[in-house]
Amino acid sequence: MIRRMIEIDEDKCNGCGLCAKACHEGAIGMDQGKAKLLRDDYCDGLGDCLPACPTKAIRFVEREALPYNEEAVQANRKNSERASGCPGSQMKTIFAKQEAKAAENGEVPSALGQWPVQIKLIAVQAPYFSGADLLIAADCTAYAYGNFHQAFMRGKITIIGCPKLDMVSYADKLAEIIRYNDIKSVTVIRMEVPCCSGIETAVREALINSGKWIHGYEMPCRVVTISPDGKIGTDIQV
Repeated sequence: MIRRMIEIDEDKCNGCGLCAKACHEGAIGMDQGKAKLLRDDYCDGLGDCLPACPTKAIRFVEREALPYNEEAVQANRKNSERASGCPGSQMKTIFAKQEAKAAENGEVPSALGQWPVQIKLIAVQAPYFSGADLLIAADCTAYAYGNFHQAFMRGKITIIGCPKLDMVSYADKLAEIIRYNDIKSVTVIRMEVPCCSGIETAVREALINSGKWIHGYEMPCRVVTISPDGKIGTDIQV
């Protein structure tokens, strides 16, 4: 069948392995210092690997390929998790459970609704995105603003990142999340420092490229800026 697939330019690949880590399906591996598509039927064609590549060595192509085999991917993922013992990419929806437990112990509850939270680890079509109010935050903001959980995270699906440290633009992956899911609203929380503008720029680009933010279907988008001393600066509707 003809379908959308990734294609890796080995001449541009620097062998960093970030695309292999970003591919939750296990379709990409490293071979002699270069990234390689290992199996067509493991590639879902959504491109979680694209924003992870610092050299832009990955692109989409339309070609003959085996259909995506979710059953084989899940079996391979379980085998990999058993081998590594790493829970980092295991998808969980955790609304309410932690709040009830915290209330029993007299603790301040976490407002985190799902796991994982890192943009690079999030699956594009995770079930918790359905009908979600999406919070996209620069990772420093939660440390700078003391009431972050209750003021911003409560009732939202939270994803975080730092485009400066990750050295990538999240625009492509965020566009896929918005395009393939029924996102109700987007809130962006960034720091009041120049380098943090990257996450706001990526979200604006993603909204436009998703195809859902035009001609009357402009989902609400709010951008909040936090100062390093923990104060809310600007708070605007985009």
